Amino acid sequence: MQDARIGKAPMLYCHHDSPIGPLTFHGIGDRLHGLHFAKQGQPIKPDPDWVQEDRAFGEARRQVDAYFAGDLTHFSLDYHLDGSPFQLEVWHALEAIPFGELRSYGDIARAVGQPGGAQAVGMANNANPIPIIVPCHRVIGVDGALVGFGGGLQTKIWLLEHEKINPSQVHSPNQMGFDF
Repeated sequence: MQDARIGKAPMLYCHHDSPIGPLTFHGIGDRLHGLHFAKQGQPIKPDPDWVQEDRAFGEARRQVDAYFAGDLTHFSLDYHLDGSPFQLEVWHALEAIPFGELRSYGDIARAVGQPGGAQAVGMANNANPIPIIVPCHRVIGVDGALVGFGGGLQTKIWLLEHEKINPSQVHSPNQMGFDF
């Protein structure tokens, strides 16, 4: 399907039920560009230019389901990450965090060659367009504190528990929700 206005394939989306609430996938063709958590229990409102295609992203949905079922610990999908060179470096570093393990923002900053850049890593982490698959939930504060997460801290705790990480060993966030 082509968008006649610009001669490009349209951005497709679909909603998908999960144990953490409805997820919304979007992308072009079957190539995933984004995965979004529900807001207040409801799927996100798609961009007006997106086209709903309930059969889209079959492989991505299958792998996400296998992850939630405990049958998959590493995703192997064709997806598109659109960000600055620094964001891309951070997101690729997130991809390298093994299932069931944690890293701090400082660890990621050092991994991308910016040892003093923990706060910038936090901002890049926050902009991750494909959470779960690019596992930003596996990143915590340098002092072991749980920190802000796009899906909410309860979702982050659920994902950590799913990966057999004991959140009680991770500290609560400070009042501002940021601890880089």
